[in-house]
Amino acid sequence: MPITGGDFVDLGQGLYVWLPPQRGWGLANCGLLASRKGALWIDTPYDRALAGEFLAQSEARLPDGASIDRVVVTHANGDHFWGAGVVPDAEIIVTRGAREHIHFEPTPQQQHALIASGDPSTPLGSYLARHFGPFDWSTTEPVVPTTYFTGELELTLDGHPVRITALPPAHTTGDLIVHLPDHDTVFAGDVIFGSTPERPGDHPCHWAGPLAQVIEACERVLATGAGVIVPGHGPLLGPPGVRDHIDYLGHVRERAHTFHTAGVPAPLAARRIVAEGRHPDLGLPERLAVTVGTEYRHLNGVEQTGVFEAMSDVALLAQEIEQGRIGRFAL
Repeated sequence: MPITGGDFVDLGQGLYVWLPPQRGWGLANCGLLASRKGALWIDTPYDRALAGEFLAQSEARLPDGASIDRVVVTHANGDHFWGAGVVPDAEIIVTRGAREHIHFEPTPQQQHALIASGDPSTPLGSYLARHFGPFDWSTTEPVVPTTYFTGELELTLDGHPVRITALPPAHTTGDLIVHLPDHDTVFAGDVIFGSTPERPGDHPCHWAGPLAQVIEACERVLATGAGVIVPGHGPLLGPPGVRDHIDYLGHVRERAHTFHTAGVPAPLAARRIVAEGRHPDLGLPERLAVTVGTEYRHLNGVEQTGVFEAMSDVALLAQEIEQGRIGRFAL
């Protein structure tokens, strides 16, 4: 079934956040900054159906004559990027580093074909159908950025500064954060995955890493002094929530390094971290297969693997979790 709905949260002074109706793969938070002189999006939904809903909700909040003329993309994962096709005349702003990740991922139609033709009797085919089947990219063309930058880029919208900062590789190669000082808000993209006791989120998965650089990116978010942090997924956070997330990342990094030193292979290390049950409220624990694998890759000095190769490990771990085959391990 298609995914619909979501909450449009008014943060004041023309700033809104769209929060998806549920947690899970592909459901990213998106922002709208609207003014009588124009409007910009910060990230977009995954497919044209959700992006069309976001566009309709956005246009209902625009002053007469304004349109979405800029899209700032926090990173080049499709769930933050591919929906920009519904505003074809908008300037699309990414970091220069995002170019590398765009070529690392499949195109929308390649991904659609792969999921549609997957064998549901295999762990990967079943997992992709369950988590990505509700999205439809059959008519989605690749989105081509129009503006690339390095370092920092500052825009203004009706007098409000929009400070965009490129980050070293963290969640992906090419991450950025968007600081809106007049709104006391930072959009952090997927360097932060939000979770609160009232609204638990999901385990993150980090493709580029290492985790030390993801933690440094979180610290840069805190260094802005903003009181409202919009993570790439999950509920809105304050600074204490970001510190909690840094603690989570530090724990995963410590466990990965401990297991690596002990000669434990990355797939088994991910299973042991899951079995420890440190974060039982977070969904999608199988994503630790990606994050731990990324950390091991840096420790071993090897190249990044393909998305679907990594997803095969995720799907197999998810199957083992569902079947109760993840016991408690000790080092």
